[in-house]
Amino acid sequence: MNPRHDLKYDYSPWTFWGSAADSEREAQLEYQEGIAERLGILLGERAFLSPLANLDTDTLSIGVGSFIAAHAYVTGSITIGDDCTINAFTVVRGNITMGDGVRIGAHTSILGFNHSMDPSEPVFRQPLTSKGITIGDDVWIGSNVVILDGVTVGSHAVLAAGAVVTKNVPEWSVVGGNPARRIRDRRDTSGAKPAAQPPAADDRMRSALAAFANTARADAPTILARSWRPAADGQFLDRPGVEPTVRAHCDAIEIADLLLGSVPPQLSREEHVRRLQGLQDHVTGLVPELGLDGPASAGGLRFGAGPATYHVLSVGYALDLAGSRFVHPIHAVAETDPASLVAQMDSLPWRKEAWEAGAWVDAWGTAAYWNLTQNHGSSPGSLNTLFGWLMTHANPLAGTWGTPTDDTRLKVVNGYYRLTRGTFAQFGLPVPYVERLVDTVLEHSADPRYFGPGRQNACNVLDVAHPLWLAAKQSNHRRDEANAWARGQLSQALGWWRAGEGMAFSIAPESGNQHLSTLQGTEMWLAIIWYLADLLGGAEALGYRPRGVHRPEPAHYLPTL
Repeated sequence: MNPRHDLKYDYSPWTFWGSAADSEREAQLEYQEGIAERLGILLGERAFLSPLANLDTDTLSIGVGSFIAAHAYVTGSITIGDDCTINAFTVVRGNITMGDGVRIGAHTSILGFNHSMDPSEPVFRQPLTSKGITIGDDVWIGSNVVILDGVTVGSHAVLAAGAVVTKNVPEWSVVGGNPARRIRDRRDTSGAKPAAQPPAADDRMRSALAAFANTARADAPTILARSWRPAADGQFLDRPGVEPTVRAHCDAIEIADLLLGSVPPQLSREEHVRRLQGLQDHVTGLVPELGLDGPASAGGLRFGAGPATYHVLSVGYALDLAGSRFVHPIHAVAETDPASLVAQMDSLPWRKEAWEAGAWVDAWGTAAYWNLTQNHGSSPGSLNTLFGWLMTHANPLAGTWGTPTDDTRLKVVNGYYRLTRGTFAQFGLPVPYVERLVDTVLEHSADPRYFGPGRQNACNVLDVAHPLWLAAKQSNHRRDEANAWARGQLSQALGWWRAGEGMAFSIAPESGNQHLSTLQGTEMWLAIIWYLADLLGGAEALGYRPRGVHRPEPAHYLPTL
């Protein structure tokens, strides 16, 4: 039955429990009981559901003190935290998770699903896809906002009325417009000029990006099949003619997720997960390389040495993309106390091998992330120590860890990318000395040995593109120069795709076999092209967004006071 109450509560539900009569409250509770039994809804205390709302969900959880107003249309799998308000005429559909204290204005659409667009089929026959939408805590979403599938809205953000949100929104950001762009940091009340936004990509660039992505999608099945060895225990190879590797399997999963929205069709999702989980050594939590030191002899594995260290990233994110996770903790990190961590950080080769040191930190931070978020018993204590060490050891003159030499900044800049990828970027924290960092990276980006035409490889370009992209979230310093570099590299990279093969890791003349198209090269360049395009304001033309190792949004926010 419908509860009997004044219609004002249907449109201003936050007033209900403070002013409704006892009979109205009893009727609301009776209505909640009936609809909860019918739909399997989980309802917190002092929630309010307007009987004029259309609730047709697969699952629905509503926290304490949260409200759904009249004419809201709510379908799919929805999780709503405490003290949230879904106002009148709002549409919430698909796989949606929102934290506590989310306010959603009237006539807003939060659409956690999409249609495919295969030109060979009419639109009405296209299958639905769903990446889902995640909204953090303390978020204000204005009226007539549209949030599209795959978006994450960080905690404390404000989405201005009428915004069309197609990209992730960092925490504390105020965004607006169509497509929505960052206006300022919500905490900045000084009236200071906000960081400039990336320029709108011109039509020629957008067309080139869309054409590249369409070609890549069409070639993706062939590329995956080309690198599959169909033996009894079929395995993925980085390229034909070489031995299978763990990373090749993970790169195949990343490529399939990016371009096809699925796992590689050579195995079922369950088989992908079973194989990768089965490689993890239960003693160390590390994943050894195939055919080198398999699980039977994995007792000799050591964190920080060999391919097993990078497998913390590649296997962890491949499992995540397949909807699963590591079975065992990564013990070498889970068992590290703060004092031991400081000693390990002090012992890394920051002066001679800054890349090696940065890669170690990347893997350590990522292992800590998996342990922390997959209920493997880790606490944020050692992570706090890690960030404390990093903040007190950053070079204030260069914005990096390790000191550039007169001859080259290659190792320092490349190490910076690896370090910040697994720490500051992964946990959504601002980087220190950002303007000095931009100076260092731009100086390095002008080195013709690494970035002259025909001299590039994926690592070197990614390790400049990502720091510039990360810095642009905090500062407008030398933005025009960063954009000019990105535009030049992007125009070259779009021409390196090889039909049915993908992209080579390196195009430098002396690269030898690296000049051949590989899964690693293809996966990395797809991510690089996204970052370059996003720096220039045109990434949405690609129609894909990295979600694995190279995901642009934070994977986890550390607790704040």
